[in-house]
Amino acid sequence: MEKIVEQGILYDFYGELLTGHQRQIYEAAVYNDLSLREIAEENGISRQGVHDLLKRCDKILAEYEKKLHLVEKFNRVKKKVEAIEKLGETAENEMQADNSARALREAGRLAQEILEEL
Repeated sequence: MEKIVEQGILYDFYGELLTGHQRQIYEAAVYNDLSLREIAEENGISRQGVHDLLKRCDKILAEYEKKLHLVEKFNRVKKKVEAIEKLGETAENEMQADNSARALREAGRLAQEILEEL
């Protein structure tokens, strides 16, 4: 299951960089959960050809992430946004001036980090 999730995430970020044929085969395998045989029959290629193409696409997508780090950056920003949400809840729940001010300063610091990353 974890591999399918990773494949889907990498495809979401870098799938447009694959050829149309590669996208079609990859989507059939990852999103539509078709078997190699089903994909081969639909596309008029061998089962081994589908297998090789999927492996090649996995490698291509992993190489893009290795070079560009977009998924890694997205995950860092997502964690910071989640932290800002928690700080907002804390400030709202603890309307005391000291705790609210500290939470707001921390939220501002995280927001600044996000802007610098982008």
